Amino acid sequence: MDYFLQQFLNGLTLGGVYALVALGYTMVYGIIQLINFAHGEFFAAGGYMGVILLSFLASQGYMDSHPWLCLGVALCLSMAYCAMLAMAVEKVAYKPLRSSTRLSVLLSALGMSIFLQNGLMLTQGVYDKAYPTEFTHGSITLGPVTISLMQGLILGLTVTLLLTLNFVVFKTKLGKAMRATSMDKTMSALTGIDANRIISVTFAIGAALAAAAGILVGLYYGSVRYDMGFVPGIKAFSAAVLGGIGNLYGAMLGGFLIAMVEIMAAAYIPHGGEYKDVFAFIILIAVLYFRPTGIMGENVNDARV
Repeated sequence: MDYFLQQFLNGLTLGGVYALVALGYTMVYGIIQLINFAHGEFFAAGGYMGVILLSFLASQGYMDSHPWLCLGVALCLSMAYCAMLAMAVEKVAYKPLRSSTRLSVLLSALGMSIFLQNGLMLTQGVYDKAYPTEFTHGSITLGPVTISLMQGLILGLTVTLLLTLNFVVFKTKLGKAMRATSMDKTMSALTGIDANRIISVTFAIGAALAAAAGILVGLYYGSVRYDMGFVPGIKAFSAAVLGGIGNLYGAMLGGFLIAMVEIMAAAYIPHGGEYKDVFAFIILIAVLYFRPTGIMGENVNDARV
């Protein structure tokens, strides 16, 4: 039982990361019905921006005196950078094709993903970049479960960001405009809502969440790599589909379920760790075959962005 609880905690930790990335997929799909395959690259860009900023602050000596403040600054600046990057990508790669066929926009998304990934490789190199290790030490024991400092940070920040997103979407005028645009762009425009601005903001919010996830993964695993966005991006996409793409709560649920299956399979199935990435793809295929609308359904309007 102790082993199960520890693995359950590991699943929650990983699920938080997947949920943050999956929300970007589901928000963009909800508002313009686009599978943004470049979204995983925002996750990688956030991880890189985090390590660059933290390394710079460490070289100036600030990490020794104010490590948590440095982390907060790096997190905020990385989220802001990826938000602006996503808005630029939307302007360049998606907005001109808004009246084109879905296939054209899909190809544009794939091309942008390749472009961003190769841009990271050319500017940052092909080797891993190591994160500072100030946050990797320390843990607390609660009964049979040991929670490391990084796991606590990931869970705490994930819950904070998910609650903040929930508040923005369901309790603010911006969120109301986002939901109105996702339901009917023409009617929302007649009420004075600037659909173009709302779409850009949606891309920005999704990319900011992915950037936060990128930093958390970099801190947790100790390094980042230029192609780190591909596999987590596919898993997050699977999570969004599993929960019901276009549905915010579905993306959160799907992220935690995918991670839990992955962790439990690695823990309890012989050689499961070697094939843990396969389970996300199996789930994606099964959902598309048996329940294409996902667990919570694709068109739950109250929870759709």
